[in-house]
Amino acid sequence: MIRVLLADDQQLIRAGLRALVDAEPDLVVVGEAATGAEAVERTLDLLPDVVLMDIRMPGLDGLEATRRIVADARAGGVHVVVVTTFELDEYVGEAIRNGASGFLVKDTEPAELLRAIRVAAAGEALLSPTVTRRLLERVARATRDAPPLPGIAELTAREREVVVLVGEGLSN
Repeated sequence: MIRVLLADDQQLIRAGLRALVDAEPDLVVVGEAATGAEAVERTLDLLPDVVLMDIRMPGLDGLEATRRIVADARAGGVHVVVVTTFELDEYVGEAIRNGASGFLVKDTEPAELLRAIRVAAAGEALLSPTVTRRLLERVARATRDAPPLPGIAELTAREREVVVLVGEGLSN
């Protein structure tokens, strides 16, 4: 059974997430939190497998709550998936830097949210498709603008072209 904690300041959102999660035979909601501080406290008390964490909450926000949870040795097996309305690049970057195992927007399909819980519980990471696309575009831009790597001059023109295309996220 995958144990889930819901952290969102809106009761209606928590109720919807609870109904969705509890309807699955391998998932169970073990607790809820309405603030970031409460999310940290409840996580350390209950030690769920996955925390679904909103970003904008009163007092301590979800990004700082995520950092505190991930940094606490008592929560070693806990994985945080950020679920938010706000798909801002700075939120994505900070969530990843703070140790989140996933980043989803609230318009994600229910099946994708359930998959994210299972993926995070298995110790893997998952990002919303739109977040992944923008992240790959940023990496590709940074790669394109970066100085050449040592040894790149020995590659043929076609080999360099292939390396650039792979860096932009294309495959064969």
